Amino acid sequence: MRMCKKWMALGLAAMMALSLTACKGSGSQGSKASDESAAAKAEGGEMAAAGGTDKSEKLVIYTNSGSNGRDAWLKDYAKQAGYNVEVVQIQGGDLANRIISEKNNPQADLVFGLNAMEYEKLKAESVLDPWEPNWKGDVDMTLGDADGYYYPIVIQPLVNIMNADLKNPPKDVTDLLSDEWTGKYTILNFGGGTGKTLLASLLVRYQDENGEAGISEEGWETAKRWIQNGHMEQQGEDYVGNVISGEIPICEMWGSGVLQNQTERDYKFQIMVPETGVPYVTEQIAMITGSKKRDLAVDFANWFGSAQVQAEWMKQFGTIPCQPDALNEASDDIKEFVNSVHPQTMDWEFVAFHIDQWVEKCELEFMQ
Repeated sequence: MRMCKKWMALGLAAMMALSLTACKGSGSQGSKASDESAAAKAEGGEMAAAGGTDKSEKLVIYTNSGSNGRDAWLKDYAKQAGYNVEVVQIQGGDLANRIISEKNNPQADLVFGLNAMEYEKLKAESVLDPWEPNWKGDVDMTLGDADGYYYPIVIQPLVNIMNADLKNPPKDVTDLLSDEWTGKYTILNFGGGTGKTLLASLLVRYQDENGEAGISEEGWETAKRWIQNGHMEQQGEDYVGNVISGEIPICEMWGSGVLQNQTERDYKFQIMVPETGVPYVTEQIAMITGSKKRDLAVDFANWFGSAQVQAEWMKQFGTIPCQPDALNEASDDIKEFVNSVHPQTMDWEFVAFHIDQWVEKCELEFMQ
């Protein structure tokens, strides 16, 4: 139950921190670099010089958090700090499998964005190296790995967003099983971390040690009805636009995606907040075994995970940083969002053990 306690601590710590800290500046997407960003660039250069690394060498970074312009922004921002990076965006479930498949011929130097559930798989496959960032003492390491393989950078509550004008909106995912909501909610595919984790957040309510893959018959029937009554994400569709237009007024979304889309589209979503809470996950950063640029990869991770850079990442993309000094600069919309949700109690060790079985059963038996 160690990991379960970690994630509960994460949710409570995040909300307490945001409620106790003052908003020092909101920033905006696409804004010019602030004084803080200049300081971050300078600090990045100092750290690299101290480490004696050649920052002109190309670093290949795998992430599932490079969508919606994050990959391009990070590449350009890192370039200003002297780094030469290639950011490869791969959705969560596929990303872990990709790293494992490349075990004997690694193509990337480091990875960030995955949660502990995925990193535990990577540890078991011996594709990660232990390391230590220079900001380790700044973050709550109950959120990271006690063995030193991965470290926390961003908190992500996972929710369902809803059309602002939706009347009598559902309060829980289980409310969606009625005919009233047939075809009116989008489920993100289970290859991605958000879709997979939200599936798990439903199934863990029906934990049964005597049930198939640890889930009761009622739980599997509920999952079946939820999947078949909804709309599964289709490649290339604008599921956020469908929420705003009302065509499909409900959709799953990760926390920073909620905030980024609200800013970019000038729209305020309703948020579904079940009494049981919503799953909170923490994005982590780690070193891939076999990289020939280990020192440079660690140097980059020191820069990227610093309070200054995480503050800029937050201002650009609405992320919730694990760095307390970055969190101090949270904008009002970030504070409002985090204070509107609360963490669901989840046994993450149980989830990590069963998740692949759950996804396989749902894809083979329930998806039409």
